[in-house]
Amino acid sequence: MVGERWGLLIVRDLLVSAKTRAELHQGLPRISTALLSMRLKEMTYSGIVRTVGPRAGQAQERYELTEYGRALEDVVLALGRWGAMALAAPRPEDVITEDSLVVALRATFLPERAVDVSAGYELHVGSLVVHVRVDDGRVAVAPGPLSGADAVIDAGPLFKSLLTGDVTAAEALASGRVSVAGAPDALDRFVSMFQLPRLPVPVLPGT
Repeated sequence: MVGERWGLLIVRDLLVSAKTRAELHQGLPRISTALLSMRLKEMTYSGIVRTVGPRAGQAQERYELTEYGRALEDVVLALGRWGAMALAAPRPEDVITEDSLVVALRATFLPERAVDVSAGYELHVGSLVVHVRVDDGRVAVAPGPLSGADAVIDAGPLFKSLLTGDVTAAEALASGRVSVAGAPDALDRFVSMFQLPRLPVPVLPGT
């Protein structure tokens, strides 16, 4: 079921939080409302998602992952790391959301580099804002700002280059395209804990 088109992307967004059908469509605008409804119906029947009551003041029911569905988290993160090896710079038509950024950060976290680290970060990538809490090899990432963050990082267009190591923290700061409010070494420490894989991508014949 999750191998069907859009299935894993629906799971990805529900890994962040329960959502109404409208909220899911907002994060996945290229899927038709009819197909989204079909996928949710199929995933509910398969025991991957379930409906829960609306938020206070809202009428729409929400969808959340069941325990069975949440077991797909490692699969989603592994596929995210694999796909990142061939990730190009975002195109104008690409849709990047806070949910996709949250999952990307979870996928690229290196717990072995975060031992004995306890810090909170607020990360701005374009108009998106997420926050990261690191606590001795564990990470929690969620949408929105973080009150009392140890550092506020505005990563701008160099975010991917920082995570791949194509641009160092010092180079990014010197360029003026990345800014940090907080400890001087905050950016360097952050990118040391979040790294995209650096494996060669095979070149297809005729390309």
